[in-house]
Amino acid sequence: MDTNTIFQHKGYELRCGARALDSGSFMPTLVVSKHLWPSRPRTIAVDSEACRNADEAIASAHAQGLAWVRDYG
Repeated sequence: MDTNTIFQHKGYELRCGARALDSGSFMPTLVVSKHLWPSRPRTIAVDSEACRNADEAIASAHAQGLAWVRDYG
């Protein structure tokens, strides 16, 4: 089961998620969309660290999303 949380940051929507793995751990996922045009969603490659639970994976994706906005937004 996948879990998603949406955060707003500096004109961007960060859809941070946790994808369940067969091993029982979770993988962070990140999709960034700009509030203004062009607003097409971009799937951002995140560090492929296996996290112990969904909350940890979402926190990892959120931190990487903030860094992406800082560096490329």
